[in-house]
Amino acid sequence: MDMLEKWWPLLVVGLLVVVVARRLRGEPLDLKDAIVSPAILLFLGGRAVFAAHPTAIDLVWLGVLSVIGLGFGAARSATTRIEQRDDVWIQRYRWATIGLMAGSLVVSAGLGYAAQQLGMHPEARPLTLSIGIGLAGESAVTLWRASRRGVPMPYPLGEERAPSMTR
Repeated sequence: MDMLEKWWPLLVVGLLVVVVARRLRGEPLDLKDAIVSPAILLFLGGRAVFAAHPTAIDLVWLGVLSVIGLGFGAARSATTRIEQRDDVWIQRYRWATIGLMAGSLVVSAGLGYAAQQLGMHPEARPLTLSIGIGLAGESAVTLWRASRRGVPMPYPLGEERAPSMTR
C-alpha cells in the first residue's frame, strides 16, 4: 500500500497526459467518460480530505480553490471544439485549451502556496481533488454545449439518447 501512495500522483499525472493527448487528436463525446472520471477523482480526493481532518481554514481555502478550479475547467471547455467526424461527435482540445490548462496550473500552484503560507494543510488539498474539480467543470460545460447542439450522447450500454435540454 505504501508503494501505491508513493506513486499515486505520478499515475494521476500520467493518466492526465494520456487524456490530453487523446483530446488533442479528438475524442468521441461519451456521457460515461464525462461523468465517471471526474466522479472517481472527486470521490478519492474527498476521501483524502476527510482523512486529513480539515480545519476551518482548510475548508475555506478548499472552497476558494474549488471555485477557481471549476472556473478554469469551464473556461477550458469553452475553448474545445465539438465537431462531427465520420458520424461520431468528438471533442477536440485546441492550443487555447492547452494554454488555459497551463495557466490554471500556474494559478493553482500559486494560490496553493499562498494558502499553505496562510495556514492550509497540504494534505487537505489532494491532487486528485484538484484535477477532479477541474474535470467536473470542463465536463459540465462540454455536456451543456453538446446538448445545446443536439448531440446524441452514447450511454454505457451502447444506446444513444438525444439530450433533453431545450434550446
